[in-house]
Amino acid sequence: MSGARRVRVRGTVQGVFYRQWTADRARALGVSGWVRNDPDGSVEALLEGESSALDVMISEMRRGPDGARVDRLDSEDAAAERTTGFEVRH
Repeated sequence: MSGARRVRVRGTVQGVFYRQWTADRARALGVSGWVRNDPDGSVEALLEGESSALDVMISEMRRGPDGARVDRLDSEDAAAERTTGFEVRH
């Protein structure tokens, strides 16, 4: 079953390659969508794909790359945007 999730990650997640790491992991898992920095210092992502892949992706995002510190991750169901591929938005 496929779906879409909107994720917001707070902590030390900007300036530590979190967005690029997220894009690389998403592509490896077959997850489409996008990731971007928000002005409040958080990172926001839209993830689309199979439910099992989304679960793995969100679990990995809770840890993040070396150098990141995830203090909080919020995830909610979202409307699918029917994205293709995964992009880092600026």
